[in-house]
Amino acid sequence: MKKEIYDRIKEVPKVLLHDHLDGGLRPQTVIELAKDMKYNKLPTSDPGELAEWFHRGANKGNLVEFLQGFAHTCGVMQTRESLERVAFEMIEDMYNDGVVYIETRFAPVFHTGKGLHWEEVVQAVLNGLEKGKQKYGVGYGLIISAMRNMKLSLEMAELAVDFRDKGVVGFDLAGEEGGYPPKKHIEAFQYIQRENFNITVHAGEAFGKESIWQALQWCSSHRIGHATRLIEDIVIRDGELISMGTLAQFVLDKRIPLEICLLSNVHTGAVKSLELHPFDIYYKYKFRVCLNTDDRLMSNTTMTNEFQIAADVFGIGLDDMEKLTINAMKSAFIPYTQRIKYIYDIIKPGYQKTREKLLSFK
Repeated sequence: MKKEIYDRIKEVPKVLLHDHLDGGLRPQTVIELAKDMKYNKLPTSDPGELAEWFHRGANKGNLVEFLQGFAHTCGVMQTRESLERVAFEMIEDMYNDGVVYIETRFAPVFHTGKGLHWEEVVQAVLNGLEKGKQKYGVGYGLIISAMRNMKLSLEMAELAVDFRDKGVVGFDLAGEEGGYPPKKHIEAFQYIQRENFNITVHAGEAFGKESIWQALQWCSSHRIGHATRLIEDIVIRDGELISMGTLAQFVLDKRIPLEICLLSNVHTGAVKSLELHPFDIYYKYKFRVCLNTDDRLMSNTTMTNEFQIAADVFGIGLDDMEKLTINAMKSAFIPYTQRIKYIYDIIKPGYQKTREKLLSFK
């Protein structure tokens, strides 16, 4: 019966907004690209062992250690061909997992080791994404990430805007939170605002609610990546909400989307266990939440897996999955008319079709 449920989850339309391109490579692809590029730093050339190495390294409960595996994935993503291949395979993986629209993000600064310029890096990724879309029909948007610990955020913001009509849909701030507050990059965010463009910020993952506050009130972020620490502004007693601070109330009232990454938050130490994840509270009290994978390779996960976890741990059902998917689509960084088309032409009919299958199964 559990496999039957898993198969149904896999086939329903899903939307993914928080995915790192360099955190979702196939182990076999990492090995093959390393061989092509004469990259000799991998711990093993066996796909199964390499996958286990990434998973084990990520599952330390520490964001800094979690991020160490990216040295290898970025290390093999240094040519036009490798970037295009990784992007194309990501779309293929989305198709096989029932994802109908994805926004993937990456930091171009990590892919210039062999002489590519930022523009060439972005174009190579977009080429792969578009080839994937043409073959599999999965919609996409690319988000350009600036890094908190680098002083290139304005340049990354300008790069994102330069490609806004070619597939880039927004700007992100990522990397270790501690010691690198979002407000230090305010010039980049003000530029994005002046250009009427889209912003999401990693906040409230490894640092407190203050990081979320800065992302919203200093940087005018339209979405928040993770937001696990928003729970610090909410008083819960015996599983019931007693009161909210002004930040949580603002997020709720303004319908700020929260990009929730269940498994990743355990792996990075943002929460101690799945059972203690605040997703349940956020969802129960009508915050606009959606589920995401974050780093599929590092956390050994998929969108189907994240939905399955939410079903097993928090008891969500098919109707909840549809609502979470619609939440995500409403929050996507593509034009309103396109979002509506996905909701009414793909997502709702897809869930209805699965309901009818379940009824006939019973």
